[in-house]
Amino acid sequence: MSQSPRDATPAQQARRAARELAVQGLYQWQMTGKSITAVESEFRSQIADEDLEDHENWHKVMGIADLALFHELLHNVAGDREAIDKTIAPLLDRRLDDLDRIELAILRLGAYELKYRLEVPYRVVINEGIELAKGFGATDGHKYVNGILDKLASRLRSTEVAARRR
Repeated sequence: MSQSPRDATPAQQARRAARELAVQGLYQWQMTGKSITAVESEFRSQIADEDLEDHENWHKVMGIADLALFHELLHNVAGDREAIDKTIAPLLDRRLDDLDRIELAILRLGAYELKYRLEVPYRVVINEGIELAKGFGATDGHKYVNGILDKLASRLRSTEVAARRR
């Protein structure tokens, strides 16, 4: 079960904010073709930009985000994109190119965390993916993300999933 943002500890809020920024950065990277370093640099420079449409919320997210985690997620997901995509592709009902770009960014992030950040429980990865899809994705995108990440967790973390389901 997912905690509401009010119930989350400051560390959990910082990680959630880092994931939000990472998804936005991955989306921008996918859409623009800019280097991931350039995308990160733009994100960090926008902190001082007074003309941002959602200025107050941007500062709030940047102010609480775990920026080291943001950096790790952004660079490592982009750097391992081919392997991550090969992990995701067999679970999809369509081609990667046909996925909504924000859902693809969320799936890539979730796949990275399931594969490499073993200290993060698989249920947390799935729940964070669902929340990101609810916040940024299409109306029912969270259901699709949930299904794919759940299947992926069963493949990548079978022991952890089996122990949880007992």
